[in-house]
Amino acid sequence: MVKGLQGAIIAAGRGERLRNSTRDDIPKPLVKLGGEAMLSRQARALIAAGASSVVAVINSETARVARENEMALEMPASIRLVVRDTANSMETMLALGEMVEPGWFIAATVDAVIPQAELARFVNESRRKIEDCSEKKFAGVLAVTRWRGEARPLFADVTENGLILRLGNGQTSMVTAGLYFLSTRVFDYAADARRAGLDALRRFLALIIERGMQLDAIEIEGSIDVDEASDLDAARIAIRKMP
Repeated sequence: MVKGLQGAIIAAGRGERLRNSTRDDIPKPLVKLGGEAMLSRQARALIAAGASSVVAVINSETARVARENEMALEMPASIRLVVRDTANSMETMLALGEMVEPGWFIAATVDAVIPQAELARFVNESRRKIEDCSEKKFAGVLAVTRWRGEARPLFADVTENGLILRLGNGQTSMVTAGLYFLSTRVFDYAADARRAGLDALRRFLALIIERGMQLDAIEIEGSIDVDEASDLDAARIAIRKMP
């Protein structure tokens, strides 16, 4: 049974693709959406969805730019910012593993813009899956969405009953959406991943499945992964339409 739910935000990347497609050289977590930094917005969204506390890993550049420009992030009191220059997204997730208590946590990439109603539904349905599943190898749930032609997606091969068979092996109709409801048991595979020389969160998640752990999928709608200027424009339009 899931009791206190922990929240986590993956926000230590440089966001090179977004920088290269916009004129503003601003770290992605500090880019404004709806008048609010993406990092602040994501933290509030996770808390509204049921997280009692949130930890976010940001890099030293983000911390410095926020400090030098006196950017008021207006972060919720229940969030803890950790400055860590990680080598890649997998190492950012593994850094979060050092900070969350054993149990279940909801994690999101800082650039995953998801309607609050869909985020809440994902959390509630994930809780039900976890409470109904007695399988010790059940590692958690990933949010997926229909592929709309985005570049560099992580394809998910999902069965009719929501079991993820594979991640990243060939094009499918579903892609991951940057939202995860996971057991801290996934961090048991940190050493294996590092020995294998893995360098991305997507490869770490694929490894978990290859090692026999179960990951399920829940389809969500209306999500936007902000990687380029066009995504940013679409996210801003979508936010204005959100209730």
